[in-house]
Amino acid sequence: MGKNNLLRRKRKLMAKKENNDWKERLNIVYSTNPDYAYQKEAQEEQQTLAPQKQTLRISIDRKKRKGKSVTLIEGFIGSDDDLKELAKTLKTKCGVGGSAKDGEIIIQGEFRQKIAELLTQAGYKTKLIGG
Repeated sequence: MGKNNLLRRKRKLMAKKENNDWKERLNIVYSTNPDYAYQKEAQEEQQTLAPQKQTLRISIDRKKRKGKSVTLIEGFIGSDDDLKELAKTLKTKCGVGGSAKDGEIIIQGEFRQKIAELLTQAGYKTKLIGG
């Protein structure tokens, strides 16, 4: 098979994946109306609470990480953009990598005290969990 054929097949598969929204329409059985357009429900983005009203739990986690330690920050209430922004500032201040998803921030390494100080300076209430 030629390289062009492989590229065409790959593009075709990617186009199918982008247009495939069947999971969002599971409860729709069938419509014979040619003018029918499925309307998606708009998800409300969660409002970010003020830092003074949030209590963030900081812990060290070693599970499922091949023995390497990470600092886990849980309890953030707000939008994903604000969570990622907070994670970016913490990663920059600590000089390490990490990630932010599902309402929690993961910072590589043991930086529990330093992160607690940084969050307190930013106005958050912090609670240290574990040893």
